[in-house]
Amino acid sequence: FNAALNQAKKENKLLFINFTGSDWCGWCKKLDAEVFSTPEFKEFAANNMVLLFVDFPAKKQLPEAQKKANDDLKKKYGVRGFPTIVVLNGQGEKVFEKVGYMAGVDKWLAALKEAKGK
Repeated sequence: FNAALNQAKKENKLLFINFTGSDWCGWCKKLDAEVFSTPEFKEFAANNMVLLFVDFPAKKQLPEAQKKANDDLKKKYGVRGFPTIVVLNGQGEKVFEKVGYMAGVDKWLAALKEAKGK
């Protein structure tokens, strides 16, 4: 997290944090397939964001240190459901948050462009 935030600050980008259950959360998988894996999102992300995926898998074991770091971030940002997207500016201030699924890459890009302007 700290390395990603420092990179975002240095490059004047947003820090995009995706709290996900990669191997069990159906809405997380749908969001990844329909939005985050699209060329439009990937291009915007490459130019405007540092991506951080904070995973809470059910079937695979994370190293204990990673599990604790993920739990700490989950608590810090009050995550109560998956997927949850939190976007921070380079100063670490929250500029966007979305809990749950939102269809359409265009909606995501519009929201993220607005967040970048904050």
